[in-house]
This record gives sequence, C-alpha cells and structure tokens, in this order.
Amino acid sequence: MKKVVLITGASSGIGKETAKLLLKDGHLVYATARRIALMDDLADLGAVILKMDVSRETDVQNVVNQIIREQNKIDVLVNNAGYAIFGAVETISMEEAKRQFDVNLFGLARLTQLVLPHMRSNKSGTIINMSSMGGKIYTPLGAWYHATKFALEGWSDCLRLELKQFNIQVVIIEPGGIETEFANVMMDPMMDKSKNTAYEKLAKKVHKGAIETYKKGRASHPSIIAKCISHAIRSKKPRHRYLKGFMAKPAVFVRKYFGSRVWDWLIMNVV
Repeated sequence: MKKVVLITGASSGIGKETAKLLLKDGHLVYATARRIALMDDLADLGAVILKMDVSRETDVQNVVNQIIREQNKIDVLVNNAGYAIFGAVETISMEEAKRQFDVNLFGLARLTQLVLPHMRSNKSGTIINMSSMGGKIYTPLGAWYHATKFALEGWSDCLRLELKQFNIQVVIIEPGGIETEFANVMMDPMMDKSKNTAYEKLAKKVHKGAIETYKKGRASHPSIIAKCISHAIRSKKPRHRYLKGFMAKPAVFVRKYFGSRVWDWLIMNVV
C-alpha cells in the first residue's frame, strides 16, 4: 500500500539508501537534508526533495506544512538525521554539546511533535527513530554522542506507550558499523580537538579503531538498514527494536551479559 514517507538526513548513507528502497517499494517519498545538491539522484527516481535542517524551527514547520498541503497526511516519519561529535568531555565546549543534542534529539522530537497530530487524525502511522548500537554500549571520547542515543532510546520507549492508543507504531533502529561518512565526520574533528592535550594518545587509539571498524569491506553496507526500515513499514506489528550491522549484536550482547568491567577492558585493550 502506497504511503507518504518523510525521511530526514537523506543526502547520503542510510538516509539515501532508505529513500531509494522505499521509492522502489512504491511509496511517495519526501527526502530532506541540508545538502540538497547531493540528492539529484533521488529526484530522478521520483522523490520530492526538500531542504531542511532539523534544528531550525522554520525549516521543520515549512516541510511538514508543505507535505500536509500536498498530500493531506504523513504515514511514515523516518528520523534519520544525526551526527556524532567525539572528543574528551574536557575538550568539548557546551555549545558543541548542545548542538549535538539539538540535532540528535531535540530536532527529531520537534519534527515528531509536528507530525503527530496528522497521524492521530488518521488513526495510524509509523515513526522510525535512528538510534545506534551506541544507544546500548559506550566508547571512549564519545560521551556526548552516546548521551544523545541513550536519551533517544528512553524517549522512544515512552513515546511508543503514549501512541499505542492511536495505532501509531514507534520503531527504534540500532545500526552497528555501517559504510557511511560517519567515521570521517566524527574522527577528524576529534583529532583536531585532542592535539596537544592530555587525551591525544587516547584519541589516536580511538581513531585507529574507528578506521578499522568502518573501512570498506568490513562495515555493513547501508542497504542492510534500509531493508530493515522497509520491513518495519510493511509489518503490521514491527519489532520495537532492530539491531543490525557489523558488530552490533555481539557488542550489545557482551555489554549486557558480561557487565561494565569486562566491556571497559575490551574496549580499551582489544578493540
């Protein structure tokens, strides 16, 4: 059944692959991002391309208003936009930390608020929130990023309970290592911030580990997450969480069942 789908962060990686697959599935896709110049291929496939920074109130309002004006509904919201800022807590400014929350949590939450009245009026809808295995585990120098994902996990669980009465599904996606721009976007600034600080040695170790995790041929292709999202949209009773991608299940298993002491040792000495 053709659905009206709004996807954020669709200019690359998981967002773009998801948009492509959902178009192939026959849905009407509104693909949004800050870098619309990178989405000509999606436009050629039939997506409606809109510019939106999820942390800008006017952008978010304009996008939702346009979709409702043109389609009178939004069936599926894929909250995919996000990024990671890495670095020691001591070296990350509070402005940078707040920006991390503005994009990864508050922007997502505001967009969801604006979409919800229309889903309630239709007595149906699916909200898919892009978390991470980083919402279940933690890594050195990732305090602010992991904080946003841990928060998103709890926020999504509460939202699911609130919306059950309106037949609105809330699904959390927890990717592992995926072949995207993610590693470079978070690692290069981390190295700059750590240079000539007490954390430089640790930063080099984290950088090396990230390159190994996300290198091509080892990390999972973003299509694995796109297929997961497509499945969740088709399902009448989707799972509350989908844990997919390189190292996602083993990492979360170790953290959950072996405890923080074992995890701390592994992440600092093996990974």
